[in-house]
Amino acid sequence: MKLATVEDTRAFGRRLAGILRAGDLVLLTGPLGAGKTALVQGIGAGLGVEGAITSPTFVIARVHRGPVPLVHADAYRLGDRPDPRAEIDDLDLDASIEDSITVVEWGEGLVEELGNDEYLRVRLDRLDDDTRVVELVPHGGDWAARTRRLETT
Repeated sequence: MKLATVEDTRAFGRRLAGILRAGDLVLLTGPLGAGKTALVQGIGAGLGVEGAITSPTFVIARVHRGPVPLVHADAYRLGDRPDPRAEIDDLDLDASIEDSITVVEWGEGLVEELGNDEYLRVRLDRLDDDTRVVELVPHGGDWAARTRRLETT
């Protein structure tokens, strides 16, 4: 799917929020500037969470309160650590995963087990004309059925 503007990326995030529920793990992948944080801003708006959503690159993880809390983490700076998985463990994301929706930027290969190998990978790419291309890759559970609902709305 192609998204022409950053606002389209946020709007898609709002739609994506409609299929999310407590306990979900969403991994965002793609290069710098692809729109990962903009997508999370849309997810947060769709979930009705409190406060502005900004990139958690320097704080690693933020919890946004709402009807269902949104945990927004960024593992980008952890990739150059000797043991990035230990750093992820120190964040204690698994303590809140059942009660919240957890979205992790740059978490591929580091956090999949948090969702018991049931998660949605969202790949974002940015083309030369600033169009974003989104690919949803469901892993386990009922993710395939839920993502199909996005194709029909």
